[in-house]
Amino acid sequence: MKMLVIYTYPHHNSLNYAFLRHIIKGSKQNPHIKELQVLDLYEEEFNPLLVFNEQKRRRDMHIDPAIEKYRQQITWADKIVFIYPIWWGRPPAMLLGYIDQLFASNFAYKDKKGLFPEGLLKGKSVVCVSTMKGPTHYPFLWLNNAHKILMKRALFNFVGIKRVKFFEFGNMESTKGNQIKKLEKIHKYFSKLDH
Repeated sequence: MKMLVIYTYPHHNSLNYAFLRHIIKGSKQNPHIKELQVLDLYEEEFNPLLVFNEQKRRRDMHIDPAIEKYRQQITWADKIVFIYPIWWGRPPAMLLGYIDQLFASNFAYKDKKGLFPEGLLKGKSVVCVSTMKGPTHYPFLWLNNAHKILMKRALFNFVGIKRVKFFEFGNMESTKGNQIKKLEKIHKYFSKLDH
């Protein structure tokens, strides 16, 4: 298995970075994970802004040379892992800008007759590891599960990715947030992952 980890947090002195370290550590102990790449969107200084004009058309995003290396990473990966905080009930603008550009028509999906397009990323799987200040069940109880619906139905299923696993960790700014236990849970999951 080849795994791409996309880390989206502004700095490394953070709980999100601790989750990244535990994912890397667990993955290196896992004989099923043969290769691992990490993309740190902030460190990479990824530009999340969409720009369309006469020279740069939306219909050509799937061949935009400025983001070719990121398309190659997605094509290469069997499993894509996203690490990010949930801010205002959804992922950060940096990650959404990455998604806007990379999950483009004729790369991630292809329009066809009928209601739904053809997903072009079939066979891949996704794990979303997200943190939030509020309680774990806040997105489900107050936001009608908007985060998972956005990521799974509106994005991943749309592009053909059916296997999606979520870890939504709440109370992460609390001294009673069980951060160590949650880090250990992530380490164990990635050390035993087999598909």
